[in-house]
Formats: sequence, C-alpha cells, structure tokens
Amino acid sequence: MKKRITPFLRWAGGKNWLIKHLDSIIPQNGFRNYHEPFLGGASVFLSLQPPKKSFLSDLNKDLIDTYASVQSDPDRIIQVLRTYKNSEDFYYYLRDKEFQDPIERAAKFVFLNQTSFNGIYRVNLKGVYNVPFGHRTKDFLEPEILRQVSNSLRKATLFHGDFSLTQQNIKKNDFVFLDPPYTVSHNDNGFIKYNQKLFSLDDQQRLSNLIDFIKRKDAFYLLTNAAHSTILEIFEKGDLLIPLQRANLIGGTNSKRGHTTEYIFTNFKNRG
Repeated sequence: MKKRITPFLRWAGGKNWLIKHLDSIIPQNGFRNYHEPFLGGASVFLSLQPPKKSFLSDLNKDLIDTYASVQSDPDRIIQVLRTYKNSEDFYYYLRDKEFQDPIERAAKFVFLNQTSFNGIYRVNLKGVYNVPFGHRTKDFLEPEILRQVSNSLRKATLFHGDFSLTQQNIKKNDFVFLDPPYTVSHNDNGFIKYNQKLFSLDDQQRLSNLIDFIKRKDAFYLLTNAAHSTILEIFEKGDLLIPLQRANLIGGTNSKRGHTTEYIFTNFKNRG
C-alpha cells in the first residue's frame, strides 16, 4: 500500500473526508491518465498518486504557480520559509509585500495559507489577498511534506484556467476527478450566497456538459457536489449516485457545525 502524502495547503472544501471511500469506488484495475481541473489542496491526487501522467489545473493562478514552484524546487522554498516568523506583524508585512521571483511568491503563498484565519483564500475587488492573521500555533514549515509533494508532481502537467480546458487532454480510460465550488446550499447552510459568484448554476451546467464529453471519450469521472435537488437535476445521467455524510467544516464553531451530506456521481461501476 502506498504511503499517504499529506497536502501542504489547507483548502476550504478539501476532500480529505473522501479519501477513505476511494478504494470502494475506483476499480482495482485503475485507469490510464489522471485529470483534476479543480485542484485546490490536491488531497485526492496525493492520495491516489497516479502512476501515469496527471493533468492538474485550477482557475486560481497563484495556486497553480505555487504548485509549479513546489514541483521544480521545493528546497529553495524551504530555505525562504526558514527565514519567516509566525507573528502578526510579520504576517501583515508579508501579506502586503510583492515578489517577482516565483520561489518567493510560492513561499509567501504557503506561509499565508498556513498562518491565516482558517486557511481561506480570499481577495478583494482589486484582486488583493485580504485574509486576516489566524493566530495559529502549528508549524507552518513541514519540509518533508513539501519534498514528498514535489516528488508526486514529477509526472504532472500543471496549467491555469477554466475547467473546460481539461477537455483537450482526455483520452479513453482516463480518470477525471471533479470537485467544483458548491453553488447551492445543502442543509440550508447559506452556501448559495457564499459561492454564487465563484461558480454559478450556468457553470454547473457547463460542468455537466464536460461529463457528457468525458463519457463520449469512454473515460471515467467522479464528481463531488452538494446534496441538493437542483444538483440532482443537472447531473442525473443514469450513472452511480452515492450520498456520503461528512463533517460540515464551513462556518461556526466545531460544536455547531454538525454533519452534511454530499453527492458522489461516477460512471466507474457502470464500466464493468
């Protein structure tokens, strides 16, 4: 069994909860190449460690640039991070500082992610990152994790852009993991207000069209989404639907977050 690699980033909507279910969903004979157009924290990619080619992308350019720097030179990022200090003054100093060097930009991204409030990635109307300091005591630098992730990215092609761009690389028997921002609420948690601008219902319909393309290519897909009647209408294609319960990690204190249900749509079982 492969040793699980831990993500080096915290990411809202991350799929650590899904990993324990993957062995029962993905067949043992596996798949060809791997595609993930909503990369985020990359927990599923790092769990699977696809043996062949991987095509990883995201609409967040700073995120993809960070992965590219980790892929190419994790030790230089580690060197820069060793000079940083987990203090409120340094956090705001670094948050406002601009770098041209991609390694320094990547180190800044990792540091802010690990020391910010809840690891949220948020920018203002001018596109400037504005998440406050998190007063987090956990060490922001974990050198071995950065090196392990770098090693996992050796066979990966990274690119920035809309999820539709993944079409150009999909071949027969490939696997596409789809984890979009959730547009609609589940369990009345107000998610539609939180994400409507990030990923609209029109985007959900475009994603449904991408799944149709994947199936025409005779490839596999696995989609995670909110357990909501609107989502069911958009993505019902006669494939396997698995409702899974997870802890609700968005908003509120731990004691009030409770659990929520998510939908897993996949054609793995239908392929035989």
